[in-house]
Amino acid sequence: MNLKVSTLENGMRVVSDPMPSLETAAVGIWVDTGARHESLEENGISHVLEHMAFKGTESRSALDIAESIEAVGGHLNAYTSRDQTAYYARVLKDDVPLATDILGDILQHSIFEDEELLREKEVIVQEIGQTNDTPDDIIFDHLQETAYAGQAVGRSILGTAERVRGFSRETVSDYMKNRYLASKMVLSASGAVDHDELVAHAEACFSDLPLDGATDMEAASYTGGEYREERDLEQVHFALSVPGLSYQDDDFYAVQILSGLLGGGMSSRLFQEVREKRGLCYSVFSFSSSFADSGLFTVYAGTGEQQIGELGQVICDELIKVTEEITEAELARAKAQHKAGLLMGQENPAARCEVHARQLLIYDRIVSTSEITQKIESVTPAQLTSLANRLFSGARPSLAALGPIKSLDPFDRFAARFSG
Repeated sequence: MNLKVSTLENGMRVVSDPMPSLETAAVGIWVDTGARHESLEENGISHVLEHMAFKGTESRSALDIAESIEAVGGHLNAYTSRDQTAYYARVLKDDVPLATDILGDILQHSIFEDEELLREKEVIVQEIGQTNDTPDDIIFDHLQETAYAGQAVGRSILGTAERVRGFSRETVSDYMKNRYLASKMVLSASGAVDHDELVAHAEACFSDLPLDGATDMEAASYTGGEYREERDLEQVHFALSVPGLSYQDDDFYAVQILSGLLGGGMSSRLFQEVREKRGLCYSVFSFSSSFADSGLFTVYAGTGEQQIGELGQVICDELIKVTEEITEAELARAKAQHKAGLLMGQENPAARCEVHARQLLIYDRIVSTSEITQKIESVTPAQLTSLANRLFSGARPSLAALGPIKSLDPFDRFAARFSG
């Protein structure tokens, strides 16, 4: 890799990742603030800010922003997570300066005009309603809130309709000024980019970022418990979590392998046992999600009213079984899947751009593909069974279920399965 990292005078970091064969580039800003940095009264404001950044600046209207990037065949987008907020573009190589200028403009000079804010808040309320009407989406919000009850990291990224409607122009503007600090932002670009030119553009386009503000974050404390909601649906949407691992944990890469082995593909244990052998559901998978100071290991499945009782039992049984034995063959398959996903991502400039920015924010350095591959290769069956015992033996689970749930076992039975 020809990666280069520079730090501007204001403290913002710039990382470039040239891909000489490409004629396009991905360029974006990752901000080290998200939903878990909000107070209860601010819940949802990071997401509102993400929307409003595209709604007009001191020199560009919302239409100007859209037309200027699309006039050169590019596109802009953004997302909000619990840890971070991202604003990014994909453009032809000659238009990297334009994309950088637009990103700098919307993140420093947005005006949050009252009429635009009122209109966009209603758009977000519709987004909240759409999410609530999508059971295989909202189930994970319920699960997160159950796992981290009463905490910022447990609250919905979107917030509530009432809170969103209550945000004023001053509230949104002050939040940006207080949280969007130069030292908490990374400009990342991959593809047809030149590092020195990118740094020069960044120096010119990001000179007005605030240097001081709030950097605090409420620590995560896992609670566990359950959320159940009877709904008139065709399926029960079921999600089960146990405490997982943070980004900083020595077993961070091992837990990705364990998740793949349990529920990452058609050969995984959960897919084979739950779907192929028993026909209990169409969709079942597992995943590991991490934060700076915590994490969750989660299994999701959607099934019928008559099958949910058995399904819940089988999922718990499979999680306990993996604490006893893991074969070399299934470990090899899980490693191959993870490495393939990693290397396929290296062929996508947008994916590379995101990975490098997030690594700088999380680890304060770039973690090379070879280093990650080496860590994947070093995982052993004994390490995974030890990790599985750490995760599942004696764990207090979090459970969320939505739909026709009358046949689902009570929570104490799930807890008893993990306690032995």
